[in-house]
Amino acid sequence: MNLSSSQRFLSLDVLRGLTICFMIIVNTSAPGVQAYPPLEHAHWFGFTPTDLVFPTFMFVVGNAMSFSMKKYIQQGSAAFWKKVVKRTIIIFLLGYLMYWFPFFYFTDSGQWAWKPFSHTRIMGVLQRIALGYFFGSLIVYYLSQRAATLLSIAILLGYWGLLYLFGDPQAPLSMTGNAVLKLDRWLFGDNHLYHGEGIPFDPEGVLSTLPAIVNVVWGYYAGKFIQEKGKTYETIAKLMMVGAILCFIALFWNQSFPIAKKLWTSSFVLYTVGLDLLILGPLMYGLELRTDLAQRPVMRKLTYFFEVFGRNPLFIYLVSELLIEILWMIPVGEDDLPQWVSDHIFQKIAAGAFGGLLYSLTYMGICWLVGYFLDRKKIYIKV
Repeated sequence: MNLSSSQRFLSLDVLRGLTICFMIIVNTSAPGVQAYPPLEHAHWFGFTPTDLVFPTFMFVVGNAMSFSMKKYIQQGSAAFWKKVVKRTIIIFLLGYLMYWFPFFYFTDSGQWAWKPFSHTRIMGVLQRIALGYFFGSLIVYYLSQRAATLLSIAILLGYWGLLYLFGDPQAPLSMTGNAVLKLDRWLFGDNHLYHGEGIPFDPEGVLSTLPAIVNVVWGYYAGKFIQEKGKTYETIAKLMMVGAILCFIALFWNQSFPIAKKLWTSSFVLYTVGLDLLILGPLMYGLELRTDLAQRPVMRKLTYFFEVFGRNPLFIYLVSELLIEILWMIPVGEDDLPQWVSDHIFQKIAAGAFGGLLYSLTYMGICWLVGYFLDRKKIYIKV
């Protein structure tokens, strides 16, 4: 069964919403509270559910491209380049401005001063999405599916070689000796890198963005496959079979090239794409094939909850990141507002990790209300 490009796939929309929802939860953990281990990234090697969030974001960017690319092909190369370059620049700049925000800080004397460009992080989440979208678009627009697959494999194998060739001979995959850090330091210097790891190191570095492009490309072909084959049991079976094979290869490769989100290793790419396909299969079964289940009131409400996030994903993500920055600037006694709310409300309700989870879920709910308002007003903000 072939479907026209105008038809929507609820499973893809829900997957996008699930990704944004979980991203907000893990990005806004309660200050000063140890979160549950599954809600934290693996320290270096290894994998947690949280590590799946960002690569799934890249995967769904590819899914969305599978719907829009047909229009670009019909409009010609000039329209394609205009749209892709414009979108790439806007998303990249939004990411940079998000890290620069609120553009000023208070000195020890209580005066405010502009945050210097010399200490602003250049790479980041949206910047990686922008670059992944740009190069992923070029690959699927100009190359056949076979050529794109071969190039993807070459990227994953080449990245493996680059890390071992240019990393420290004794510890090429360590946090201080990897080639990703070396390139970023040479390009930007320490002051423009992320400092949340205890040393200047950017988990969204330039070199590690290379394998992330594969997440976008394979997300594109997954979306294209679903559109071409339709909502069938065969489609679901093939998606899950490929997902299982990719996970098996990733776990085997993990023995020599460890799964590591912060280096975005090639085994990490295979593992996350495989998991995304394994998640997408049941979503398609429950939402596309079992319409009797999908139409039940509880399921419809739950589905709509995630659809709200998926209809304005970029805007809601920006709101979630900028709003918490603003809240941190509001003093309450000796604390900032998020710290006070966490300590005096949620830690009183439930101490420890569970109270921290309630804090994160509440903040996610506030962001959902923003998306709900936009959806009710039929406002869909697209780049």
